[in-house]
Amino acid sequence: MKEQASTYFNLYYDFLPFPVQVIDEKGFVEYINKEFSTLWGYSLAELREYSCFDDNELIRRGVAEKVKNIFQTKKALSLKNYIDTLLFNGERSIPFLKSTLFPLTVDDKNFVVLFHEDQTEVILSEEESKKARDANKEAERLKSTFLNVLSHELRTPLNIILGYSTIIKENLKDKIGNEDKIYLDNLHSGSERLFKSITQMLEFAQIEAGNYHLNLETFELVSIFHNCLTQHKKRAEEKNLNFTTNFTEEKIFVEIDLQCAENIINNLIDNSVKFTPKGYIEVELGILKERDLAICKLKDTGVGISTQYLDHLYQPFSQEDLEIGRTFEGNGLGLAISKRYIEKMGGSLIVDSIKGVGSTFTFTLPLAKGAKAEKLQAITQKSNGTPKILMLDDAGESYDLVKAFLKDDFEISLINYIDFNPGVFEKEKFIAVIFDVTKNYWDKGIELCKDLKENIETEVPIIILSSEFLSEKISQFYEAGAKEFLVKPFAKNDLIDMITRITTPTENPS
Repeated sequence: MKEQASTYFNLYYDFLPFPVQVIDEKGFVEYINKEFSTLWGYSLAELREYSCFDDNELIRRGVAEKVKNIFQTKKALSLKNYIDTLLFNGERSIPFLKSTLFPLTVDDKNFVVLFHEDQTEVILSEEESKKARDANKEAERLKSTFLNVLSHELRTPLNIILGYSTIIKENLKDKIGNEDKIYLDNLHSGSERLFKSITQMLEFAQIEAGNYHLNLETFELVSIFHNCLTQHKKRAEEKNLNFTTNFTEEKIFVEIDLQCAENIINNLIDNSVKFTPKGYIEVELGILKERDLAICKLKDTGVGISTQYLDHLYQPFSQEDLEIGRTFEGNGLGLAISKRYIEKMGGSLIVDSIKGVGSTFTFTLPLAKGAKAEKLQAITQKSNGTPKILMLDDAGESYDLVKAFLKDDFEISLINYIDFNPGVFEKEKFIAVIFDVTKNYWDKGIELCKDLKENIETEVPIIILSSEFLSEKISQFYEAGAKEFLVKPFAKNDLIDMITRITTPTENPS
C-alpha cells in the first residue's frame, strides 16, 4: 500500500515546478519532490524522523494544529509566509512561502499535501515598490517644504528690494544724473526679472505636482485687461510699437481664478512686447455667444515661430533656438504655465504664427453662466477725504513698504496682531484690511480672518500679503473670508490696482 502511494506521488508531483510535500496522519513526511529538496536542502531519507507536529516553529505559529484539523475536517486552506524549523538549516535566507494545504486519500490512507510557492521575489519586489513609493512621498514632502521655505526666504527680502527701489526711483528721478538713473534702472529691472523667474518656477512646480487648486469666482474681464495693459503699454511705447485694443463689449463677466487670469494676460502680452522689435501689437476681446466663451486675440508683428517648433511651444524651459534665447531674456516657462492655467479654467489656447512675420495667440475663458457678479461695496471715509486702510503686521517691515506705496492716496493705520481688537471698527471706518501673514502666524491669521468676517457688520474686504505660494494654503484664507491674496514680492501698482478693484462698486450683469 505504501509503495502504491509512493508511485502515485511520484507520478503526479515529481515534475511540478514548485516544492511539494506530503504528510501522513502522524505528521511524518511521506514524500517530497525535487523542488522541495532543492529549496529546503534535505533528502527524503534525512526527513524520516521528522514530524511537523513536533516542529517548534509550526507549533508556535499554529500551523501544526491547522494541519491536524485538515485530517479531521477534510477542508483545504492557504497559508501566507509558511516557515518550519527545517528552513533554518544553513546560512541561506529564509524564503517567503505561500502554501496551499489540502487533504488526499490514497488506498484508504489519509494524507495532507502541501504545495509551496516561493514568493520571495514578489514580496521583495513589493517591499521595494513600497519603499520607492514611501521615498517618493517623502521626496514630495521635502520638495514642498523646500519650495515653501524657498518662497518665504526669497520673496520676503525681494519684496523689500523691489518696493524700495521703486520708491527711490520715483523720489530721485529729478535729483540724480543719468548714470545713477541707469544704476537704479538696472537694480530694479534685475530684481523684477529675478522675481518673475522665481514666481514662474514655483508656480510650474506646483502645477506639475498637482497641487494647484483653482479659486473660481465671477470677475469682469474688460477691467482686468485694462489693469494689466497699463504696464505693458509703457514698455511698448519705449520700443516705438503701436499698441492698440479692440474690445467689442463694455463688460464681460467670466468665471475664473483671478490670479491665473492675470498671469495669463501678463505672460502673453509680455511675450508680444518682448519678441516684437517693430510694428504693432493689437489686443482684441469679445464674446463667442454660441459657445458661452470670452475670446481674446493677441496679434503682433514680432519674430514669429517656425512651423517645426510649434509642437514644442508649450514645453517648459524651451525656446526656439539659442540665438533667440540670448537675444531675449526669459526662462521658457510663461507659455507652459499659461496653457495649463487656461485649460484648468475650461478654456483653450491656440497659436497661428509665421516666422519673421508675426504671431496671433487666441485663448478662451468660460463666461459666468447665470452667475451674478459680486457687488463690491465701496466704503469711504466720510469725516475725512482720505480713505483709511487698517494693516495688521507683526514685524513692521511690510507696513513700512505698504505705507510708502499708498501714502499719496490712503491713510494707513498699523495694529500688531497681539494688540488687535475688533472694536477698532466701531471707532474708525476703513475701506479695507491688509494682513501681512508670515508662516509663524499662519493659523492665527486664518482665525483672525474668520473672526473679522463674523464680527464686523460692514463688509470690509480683506487683503492678505504673504510669501506663501501653494494654492491649497492660499485657499485657506479665501475660505476664511479673505477677498484677495497678494504674493510677495509685489509692485506698487499691483497693490493699488487691487485695492481700487475690490473697493469700487460694479454693476451686476443682467
